[in-house]
Amino acid sequence: MSRSTVWTPGFWLDIFNELLYDDNQLDYGDDWCLNFNYTQTDEVTKEQRKKGWKVYSHCAYGHFQCGACRKTWPSARVVLLFRYRLRSGRGTVIMRPFGQACRRCQDGEFDLPGFTQKEVEHALVRLFSKIRKNCYREEEENEDGSSASSTKVWTKPHEKSLCEACRLGICCQEDD
Repeated sequence: MSRSTVWTPGFWLDIFNELLYDDNQLDYGDDWCLNFNYTQTDEVTKEQRKKGWKVYSHCAYGHFQCGACRKTWPSARVVLLFRYRLRSGRGTVIMRPFGQACRRCQDGEFDLPGFTQKEVEHALVRLFSKIRKNCYREEEENEDGSSASSTKVWTKPHEKSLCEACRLGICCQEDD
């Protein structure tokens, strides 16, 4: 399965745990867990900030499949939103993938993305780098200054009207 067009939370959980426990990405003795919330935004209230919540947005390369007509398409602008905090030895990450709508169907339904293992690993390694910097005060490894995918793959022009993240004003399209 080199590329998946299906959103699979278990795939993300498995790779999260592999990187965390086998590769020791956060080797500080704290327990970390990954959860999913499909309605969270990038806003952090003053109260949430006091409780230690931080947000990281990542732009990834993924594939989509329309739930209605089964059409598939790639996108180099898939937004992944991570909310995270560390409190009393327990770390929590809450993730939201943003969807895209099918150009053919125009039904307003947002389909969630599928990813390769390499793309999931890249997104999580970047997230762990942010966590080490913001929760453990480590210096952040400087890749190339961007959170864009390591392998730049060009797809057709980004269609803002079909992008859930664009509609909410948090798409990585704005980074260009």
